Amino acid sequence: MNFDFRLWDIHIGAPHPFNAHRYIDNGTARPKPDRYHDKAFADAEWERVFAKSWLLACPISDVREPGDFARFDIGRESFIIVRGEDGDVHAHYNVCPHRGSRLVTQDFGSVSRFTCPFHSWQFSLEGENIAVTDRETFRPEVLCHDLDMTSVRCEEAAGLVFIAMDPDIQPLREWLAPILPHLELYDMDRMNVVQHRRSDWGANWKGGVDAFAEIYHLHAVHPQTQCLMDDRTQIDLYPGGFSRQFVPFAQPSPRFADQESVNPGIAMMLRDAGIDPATFSGTAHETRAAIQAAKRRRAADYGLDYDKFSDTQLSDSTVYSLFPNTQIGCHPEAVFLHRFLPHPTDPNQFTYDTCILYRHIDAPGYAAPAWMGLGEDIDLTGEMRPDIVHTGLGEPPGLGEVLDQDSDLLPIVQAGARSRGFRGPLWSEQEARLRHFHAELDRKMGEGA
Repeated sequence: MNFDFRLWDIHIGAPHPFNAHRYIDNGTARPKPDRYHDKAFADAEWERVFAKSWLLACPISDVREPGDFARFDIGRESFIIVRGEDGDVHAHYNVCPHRGSRLVTQDFGSVSRFTCPFHSWQFSLEGENIAVTDRETFRPEVLCHDLDMTSVRCEEAAGLVFIAMDPDIQPLREWLAPILPHLELYDMDRMNVVQHRRSDWGANWKGGVDAFAEIYHLHAVHPQTQCLMDDRTQIDLYPGGFSRQFVPFAQPSPRFADQESVNPGIAMMLRDAGIDPATFSGTAHETRAAIQAAKRRRAADYGLDYDKFSDTQLSDSTVYSLFPNTQIGCHPEAVFLHRFLPHPTDPNQFTYDTCILYRHIDAPGYAAPAWMGLGEDIDLTGEMRPDIVHTGLGEPPGLGEVLDQDSDLLPIVQAGARSRGFRGPLWSEQEARLRHFHAELDRKMGEGA
């Protein structure tokens, strides 16, 4: 199915200039800042938002074969996502029903059964108890209780696995309906994780969501992006807290002094598309169209299904927000998954989890785009799953220059949010996705009150 995702020609000062297609008026109220730091708010948020929402647990590539499992930790809970012998994906609390021990401590693995490290109770991949150590020493009335692992809702869509702690939550595909056809275009089920990083940041998880849902801050925090990213963007808002933003690549920002020359950043993107910058005779403003055309020619050469993508999707970053804590950056070559995981007890900390999904093309002259920032030692074939690189609070994340800049700044924003002098955020239309997210947050918090 083809979608008309044309980029709007945005002019600063026009009514709602950043919302060309789908606009939801979320008002102009100024929310109280306690949502960013108050412990009682965070506790209520856990019960009313996270315990009642679909949560992205892992890409399907983590659990392709029976016995493959991935551990998903969020807040105060830990889950095991596993492909069962029945071929379905299951999700269980990472808890032994005997004494509460965690059953797995590895991030990923492949097993035929789960064995508790404390007393060796065993469970099938589907969560059924299959062995109790020294069963004869238990009174029968004790073993009459439920001995199985506790399972949760687990469903797949668009190559991703989601879990929900609420047994009565609406089906996943119904919830994802506003953006599901968009996500399915990228064939994430045919991609593999080639990089996975986690780092602990000194801010509330919503501060992470806020920062990644707008590019208003690029000129101040990431000035190096201004030579190759246009910050005149289209924003679309959907019911349920979903949103989308197109970020034009291979175009200088209007804030950038040189609007004509093919600067090194744009030259890198030309090379990624198979165009030699030395022979390219156009201006910076002509590079985006040239990249789109080159990618279509290359797709025909390599047998890639690019006809389903608009020109905008070929050249730009298409970023989706999934309430509450996920953002997905989509490109035909790769997809970036970003999750903002609340700290179990401290609302002034969160874990940033990001992984890159890549579809390897085994053809001469085809390589991962340089803008992905992958090192030469990265296995792009998907044959070996990368380890998760984790850094603690205060340690250099080493996630790349742009993300390191964000991780340095967010604790400063968090400190200000706790000040008596801060009366709550004031969002521009460039930050419409933030207001939309917080409107859904308020709705969910109100439902559970």
